[in-house]
Amino acid sequence: MTEVLFYHLLRQPLEAVLPTLLQKSIARGWRVVVEVGDEERLASLDDHLWTYSDDSFLPHGTAREPDAADQPIVLATGPDNPNGARVRFVVAGASAPDALDGYERVVLIFDGRDEDALAAARADWRRVKSAGAEATYWQQDEDGRWGRKA
Repeated sequence: MTEVLFYHLLRQPLEAVLPTLLQKSIARGWRVVVEVGDEERLASLDDHLWTYSDDSFLPHGTAREPDAADQPIVLATGPDNPNGARVRFVVAGASAPDALDGYERVVLIFDGRDEDALAAARADWRRVKSAGAEATYWQQDEDGRWGRKA
């Protein structure tokens, strides 16, 4: 069964949190697809993943590139899964996928300071739970560490 995790950002922006989660995923040997809400956000995140650290970068591509199937991380604006990822991150205005089949883990990351993002995450939570999936809810503490809340 697919594990669904909801990450509620309170202290740090997506750009500070996502690279670390992606690094951990790659270290586990997972292929990842990251779904974002629109092309502008995809372009911004694409640039950020190449430059977020002076010490490293995250090898990735976008779903529109011809070699997307070969990339360990693919950024997409829709339900595409061109690299056969078993882990899906849903961020920046994207919604939980209707079908969770085929994924080991789906991670929804939302900004707790954005009322629209909160409302969308609540709707996604209800939809995921009503589909019978096991979901957990994680929230940042004041130091930016994650604590399980549900």
